[in-house]
Amino acid sequence: MLKILSTLAIGRSYWLLLFIWGSALETTALYYQYALDEWPCVLCIHVRILVMGVILLSLFGTVFKLPRRAISVFHGLNSLLLAWLLERSWHLLGVERGFIFGSCNMESGLPGWFALDKWFPLIFEVQASCGYTPELLFGVTMAEALLVMSGALLLLSLLMLVLSFRRESRSG
Repeated sequence: MLKILSTLAIGRSYWLLLFIWGSALETTALYYQYALDEWPCVLCIHVRILVMGVILLSLFGTVFKLPRRAISVFHGLNSLLLAWLLERSWHLLGVERGFIFGSCNMESGLPGWFALDKWFPLIFEVQASCGYTPELLFGVTMAEALLVMSGALLLLSLLMLVLSFRRESRSG
């Protein structure tokens, strides 16, 4: 099993699966926004931005043949993005459940040089205040699902990071 994961850590398949996961997440968010009128709050927009970062990183990892050191850097960057996604997901759940207060407004908080909400308002514009996330399936809310997914993917990403170094040191 470790050998399979080590191979996955340096190959393109992992990045392709991550790209598919991220694309499915973004598509689901846009479906909920435009088909079901569930408008995004600032924390939802932060989640979208982080997922888009994972998508872009995984796209590079899928399309380009990366040298071994770059693969480790990509796994490190992916782990940072997923850790930040886990933090935002926890925050979103905290606002939804009421154990985090007063940290949500209608401003994206993005700097002028990174004004995604102005450049791509159909995807990144804050349109609702925080307080709840829609229910997906079986009573699981979007915040709960995001927390579980981001935690699991962070653990997987950290494992891939470790295995990319392990693989690198064996072949070097």
